[in-house]
Amino acid sequence: MSTAYITHPSSLLHDMGPYHPECPDRLTAIGDRLISAGLDPYLHHYTAPAATHKQLARAHGEEYIATIEGANPASGLHYLDPDTALCPHSLDAARHAAGALVLATDLVVKGECMTAFCAVRPPGHHAERHRAMGFCLFNNVAVGALHALSAHGVERVAIVDFDVHHGNGTEDIFAHDPRVLMVSTFQHPLYPYSGTESPAPNMVNVPLPAGSGSDAFRAAVTGDWLPALEAHRPQIIYISAGFDAHREDPLAGLKLTEADYAWVTRELVGVAGRHGHGRIVSTLEGGYSLSALGRSVAEHVRELLAA
Repeated sequence: MSTAYITHPSSLLHDMGPYHPECPDRLTAIGDRLISAGLDPYLHHYTAPAATHKQLARAHGEEYIATIEGANPASGLHYLDPDTALCPHSLDAARHAAGALVLATDLVVKGECMTAFCAVRPPGHHAERHRAMGFCLFNNVAVGALHALSAHGVERVAIVDFDVHHGNGTEDIFAHDPRVLMVSTFQHPLYPYSGTESPAPNMVNVPLPAGSGSDAFRAAVTGDWLPALEAHRPQIIYISAGFDAHREDPLAGLKLTEADYAWVTRELVGVAGRHGHGRIVSTLEGGYSLSALGRSVAEHVRELLAA
């Protein structure tokens, strides 16, 4: 078995301005690090298709999709909120970012690859069913998980989110859906200031205070995530892989390292091996220190390759 690496040229064309932290250089940093770490030759490279309207509509309302399509500018930038903007290439990039998760799901469910990493942008986990926010347009991981449930007959999936910001969009889409278990850690209080008020029974949210590092993160995984994952027995695991909890990241205050991302990936590989034939689909979310992002993704991918 192998690991798929899925991306699309449009991911490099989505650009929200010269000083925006969610920039095209993020993907360049990841690609360069995978090459320098000697991992790239072992990956199976795929070009992401565009998600179809039907695939997007499983996660988002028709009116919302039409709004995003209508907001894409012919030139310049169109701001949906102070942090989230569209350039002329953004809609194409967002469709292919979501489509990467569809392709990754197809590959792992059919057994063509054991695991997959989607190096795409814009990210997705803040996109709610009817609302764009936090750099996100379509909820990529939700599109992938719903494709598994709807098109492949998968009965139970898990979504793991270790981004430093709470995945409010993913929670909005899947709250109270018993087919889906979502487990997450995030810094709190921090944007989007959610995830702590009466979460649904299928949400295992572990807020961490600023300054938390390896010990607190690993305690949350072993004490909260793993028991819930073992009880749910997911047939496929999706990872919202945000690397902005790294101690070098400029947008937050947790203190994780590359070793933590390698460790948690190994733990998830174990769960997937016991319950899901080893199937894991991971997709890029946050991470804004380019050097730390590249190093962290490389360790994450190294563990996926070893699965």
